[in-house]
Amino acid sequence: MKTRLQIDQIRCGDCREQLKRLPRESVHLAITSRPYNVGLACDGRDDRMSYDKDLAWTLPVWCELYRILVEGGRFALNIAPTRIKDFRPIHYDMARQLRQLGLIMRTEIIWNKQTMRRRTAWGSWKSPRNPHIIPRWEYVLIFSRGTWTLEGNKGHPAPFPEELIYRLIKFYSYRGNVVLDPFGGTGTVAVVAKKTGRHFIHIDLSRKFCQIAAKRLAKRPV
Repeated sequence: MKTRLQIDQIRCGDCREQLKRLPRESVHLAITSRPYNVGLACDGRDDRMSYDKDLAWTLPVWCELYRILVEGGRFALNIAPTRIKDFRPIHYDMARQLRQLGLIMRTEIIWNKQTMRRRTAWGSWKSPRNPHIIPRWEYVLIFSRGTWTLEGNKGHPAPFPEELIYRLIKFYSYRGNVVLDPFGGTGTVAVVAKKTGRHFIHIDLSRKFCQIAAKRLAKRPV
């Protein structure tokens, strides 16, 4: 018997377990920004893993995403280009993981945050001994499952609304589609999905963040 997808839900718990409960090929678009692994406070998750351990931790998440995306379903991963300390090109390694699973890489979007005042770090002030450029941009890597085309409603979604999440949802999904965020935080993806006529599934380990997301969603009638 096929499991029925329960939509418009907040699921509080480890996304590696929560994703296993979702039916195969049930999500049209996943958007997320994974934990940065730089020591930020995070309920129940080690945010100071080694680089290799961090990559291994996210691999089961990507495996489940591949399973639950519909044919032609899209995945947008927001990711910083590197860590300042112990330079590693994590966006390349994440892209490699996802491609090895069979996802098709579609494009990469540059998100110029324009919020950082300090652009360089100096080991010694204005010395070439150990300078470092602090990226003020992040990537949004776009993938799809199986095919470039997502079949569905007639017509085309409207591109280029103002905010980043609006752009991704409107550009890569139809009204009535299911949008997932496995690292949902305070619910921005869910809120925008609801506002734009999509269904949402919000997953986050933090009970505090899930409560904030629920309050935000309650303020926005369908």
